[in-house]
Amino acid sequence: MSRRKTPLKRSPKPDPVYRSRLVNMMINRILKNGKKSLASRILYKAMKQIKYKTKKNPSLILRQAVVRATPKITIKARRIGGSNYQVPIEIKPEKGHSLAIRWLLSASRKRTGKNIIFKLSNELLDAAKDTGGAIRKKEETHRMAEANRAFAHFRF
Repeated sequence: MSRRKTPLKRSPKPDPVYRSRLVNMMINRILKNGKKSLASRILYKAMKQIKYKTKKNPSLILRQAVVRATPKITIKARRIGGSNYQVPIEIKPEKGHSLAIRWLLSASRKRTGKNIIFKLSNELLDAAKDTGGAIRKKEETHRMAEANRAFAHFRF
């Protein structure tokens, strides 16, 4: 067991355009092969497209999409007595937001369409309206946790 101190939790810095930590987290999750300028360009163009379509503040729509896609509980595999159980556990809000961002991006990548900007903006708009792939993933996770509620006493 390590005798070192636990590292301090670092919060992401806000992005320069919208001054939002959530936008910066989203850019860092889009990031591939260390190309942050490309990732930020993708997100900013998607936000501009959202503003063009809805005539509303795109950072509010992004926040609403992430909040609606954030799960409250999830399941975790736990081995007890030689068999594996799917144990439902509550998750912290930070972990829930990171899962929501990951699900939004994976759902937008799976969509059919022209390019990632078009797909990402449509996925964010759908999530803000409580539809789309990320919302489906959240509901599926909640259903699995509800089905395995009998194993909730096997807490971690």
